Amino acid sequence: MLNIVLLEPEIPANTGNIGRTCVAAGARLHLIEPLGFRLDEKSLRRAGMDYWKALDVTTYMDYREFEAKNPGARIYMATTKAEKVYTEVQYEPDSYILFGKESAGIPEEILVRHRGDCVRIPMLEGIRSLNLGNSAAIILYEALRQNQFCGMEKSGRLHRLDWTEEI
Repeated sequence: MLNIVLLEPEIPANTGNIGRTCVAAGARLHLIEPLGFRLDEKSLRRAGMDYWKALDVTTYMDYREFEAKNPGARIYMATTKAEKVYTEVQYEPDSYILFGKESAGIPEEILVRHRGDCVRIPMLEGIRSLNLGNSAAIILYEALRQNQFCGMEKSGRLHRLDWTEEI
């Protein structure tokens, strides 16, 4: 199972959106405190809609607790400061993809310890960053693609009609 890790997320709507994406992708969500909101906050539930109750989510008091409870985890650090593009690494089926808080990203003290595991999403020069929810979805779905979308529904169905019907 792929894992999305949010380090000190600040905006409940972003976390709710990422939670919903994790449910759709069969991924686990890890939240590292302090959080900029309460987990029972209405805006968090609204963004996650009715998917939040199906979410596999774990919270940690701080980054050290996260590391201690996930020894040997293969962690990729998503940061605008990375030299490597997110498509240039091979995501294992149990990879962890870590994102920093919206206002500051992942602290450089953590990044320098994981230089070879830092990945970035390419953007035009002068653009500071993408929305956290968009970034998480982009990298998570690349990891899923690399793992052949294992266990996921790959064909779509119409609600009322059949694809072979002509109108």
